[in-house]
Amino acid sequence: MEASEAQQLRSDLPVMSYHETLRSIAGVLASFFAAMLAATIVSIALPTMMDSLGGSQTDFNWVLTSALLANAATTPIWGKMADLFDKKKLLQAGILVFVGGSLLAGFSTSIPMLLGARVIQGVGMGGLTAMGMAVIGTVIAPRERGKYSGYFGSVMAVATAAGPLLGGLIVDSPLGWRWTFFLGIPISLLSMVLIHKTLHIVHIKRPVYIDWGGAVLLTSAVSLLLIWVSYVGKPEFFAWHSWQTYSMVGGALLLTAILLWVESIVPDPIVPLRIIATRTTSLAIIASIAIGVGMFGTGAFIGQYFQIAREASPTMAGLMTLPLIAGNFAGSVFSGQMITRFGRWKIYLVLGSLFNVAGLLLLSFMQHDTEYWLLGVGMFLNGLGMGFMLQNLVLSVQNTVKVTDIGSASSAVAFFRSVGGSAGVAVLGAMLSNRVSDLVNTGVSKLGAEFMVGVDAGDSLNLSAMPAPVRLVVEAAYGEATGIVFLVSAIVAAVAVVCVALIREVPLRRTI
Repeated sequence: MEASEAQQLRSDLPVMSYHETLRSIAGVLASFFAAMLAATIVSIALPTMMDSLGGSQTDFNWVLTSALLANAATTPIWGKMADLFDKKKLLQAGILVFVGGSLLAGFSTSIPMLLGARVIQGVGMGGLTAMGMAVIGTVIAPRERGKYSGYFGSVMAVATAAGPLLGGLIVDSPLGWRWTFFLGIPISLLSMVLIHKTLHIVHIKRPVYIDWGGAVLLTSAVSLLLIWVSYVGKPEFFAWHSWQTYSMVGGALLLTAILLWVESIVPDPIVPLRIIATRTTSLAIIASIAIGVGMFGTGAFIGQYFQIAREASPTMAGLMTLPLIAGNFAGSVFSGQMITRFGRWKIYLVLGSLFNVAGLLLLSFMQHDTEYWLLGVGMFLNGLGMGFMLQNLVLSVQNTVKVTDIGSASSAVAFFRSVGGSAGVAVLGAMLSNRVSDLVNTGVSKLGAEFMVGVDAGDSLNLSAMPAPVRLVVEAAYGEATGIVFLVSAIVAAVAVVCVALIREVPLRRTI
């Protein structure tokens, strides 16, 4: 049956020229741009949001984590549906969900409302991520995919560059931080029009089975673990050795065991064990988890560092992240073009993993008065490594699976990268919060008893409500503490170096 479907797919797909192919994926690129722009704009605007809504460092972490978690939990579901249903309609559905979440986020009046909106946004982002990769894998042969992956990398780089700058300008303008959510809506709606007019995919009908049990177990296990990571060790919540810790960790392990059993017996599992158990896919997944920690952690905390520790405005903080963007752009475009020209891809994964570790190690020396040129070199190397790795890890997996499994395989890589990012933001944010709290408590105690009363500066980001001496202590604490985020990220990223070194390079297919 699968052989006949593949033969039918090959015979039905039209042979498109380069320009026809590029025109057909224009809407996909636009939707991908909207999702990336939303993420990067929010990261630079978060300190202002927390100050406006009275949020804490824990709230800061969860505004990021909630969207990443929803993205991670739903990406495999979208990917499975991509193998079962019309990819074009699913992509448009993902855009609508994303637009709805953006509207709700823009009108948020409290942290809980903002968190709920971010979950909806994350569900939509999961659809855009999974559908975009599935469409590319369906219409473009692996041997030619490098140049198109370069376009995705370029869109990612432009969105990452434009996001902090636009976010800073919007926050500093009379529009305010709410428009950082509204801005992506017209771009998303435009992408829907482009997709309707230009994207044409032959859909082969298959028996439909959705693994809802696996989806629920997957979401529950990941959510429980991240909730535990976010609150463990905080005096106001629970200790490392407590019944809450044992219940949450034990529950997550139990749910994971049940998930593996369910996925091994259902006909169409949400996490395809037979696919992720292959050598290339499993190594790519582990590498994606490792780089996801650094990728999302860097984006989340570098802007916060510049605004709090260096007292930069949101606009200036966006400008200060430009070396990161330049590296990402250079790495993605260069590697994509070289892979298409010469057909070799592993060397870029190896170089990217080394650049990534080197950049994160440089950033780990960050203090409140660190010379900017050192931070700039670290950000550039980090971005260059990401540009070399992100799309090419997906390419290595797509090149080894059947066309009918491209959606599931691609979304599996994206899912575990998002899980790594979610866990990274939660864990790194908790470590940063604890370190800042210790430094702030020590610093405030030196100011005198009058500043200790009623000041919860250890976790609060409501800087405008703090007395000036306390605010200075908090700013210095963030400058001294943020380096630990990048040191831990570098240690985790070293795992990716080992994984990509062990991946076996297979010549890229010239056919779909």
